[in-house]
Amino acid sequence: MTSTGFDPKFLGTAAGTPVLTDSGTADAVELDGSTTIDYTHFSLALSKSRKFAIWVAWNIDGDKLKALSRSNLQFVKDPRVPDEFQVGDELYRDDRLDRGHIARRADLCWGTKAEAQRGNKDSFFFTNITPQMDDFNQSAKQGLWGRLENAVLEDVDVDNLKVSVYGGPVFNADDRVFRGVAIPREFYKAIAFVVDGELRCSAFLLTQNLVLAEALDLDEFRVFQVSLTELEKRVSFTFPAELHAADTASVQLLDESERKPLDSLADIRW
Repeated sequence: MTSTGFDPKFLGTAAGTPVLTDSGTADAVELDGSTTIDYTHFSLALSKSRKFAIWVAWNIDGDKLKALSRSNLQFVKDPRVPDEFQVGDELYRDDRLDRGHIARRADLCWGTKAEAQRGNKDSFFFTNITPQMDDFNQSAKQGLWGRLENAVLEDVDVDNLKVSVYGGPVFNADDRVFRGVAIPREFYKAIAFVVDGELRCSAFLLTQNLVLAEALDLDEFRVFQVSLTELEKRVSFTFPAELHAADTASVQLLDESERKPLDSLADIRW
């Protein structure tokens, strides 16, 4: 596997990679002495205890995107990572859980044809996958979450059409357990980009309320724009100082009752 990994200087200015806390470092899988695992156009840190990514960071070159098919591509475990730290197909058989990409497949299909094909294939490693409700992953509402990367390229005059994204699940102690696996109910995404030479970063939190009885049922899911500081209270890493300085969230609302979900992409403060 040829792995170029996430480029922290992709935007032409330092945006950095997440820095694990002490507890995050202790929980992270190490590969060749590093807690960062590289793939084509993205990198991640993997939790040993939860068996999902702690964070995934990926670069998107909107000017070099290739439209590639996903046919004949299979979800597979990364052979470089011990099997015991990965969740595979055993979780997704005969239920309403989808295999949800963290770094979107389409985001990674850029560069030369060979490079784009590697990104396409690498996106299917289970290290880049988290369980998502089928409604969440497929419904019209999911469009809001799934279109965030497209929206910034369409709505903002992004320099060189380049974007860096950070995303992953939030691990809560009371996440519901299904088939022996704790299913994340919250996800985050932070999108960094440059406008007229100025770095900006917009962060979001998605909550899917899961009710487990005989089956997994979806109550509702909502998307909020939040500050990086608030996200850091929920995860085991910190965002680089450059991104904090570029955070577009003007007001930090710690009381969830005060925070309103996004109704449409037009509500986003870029």
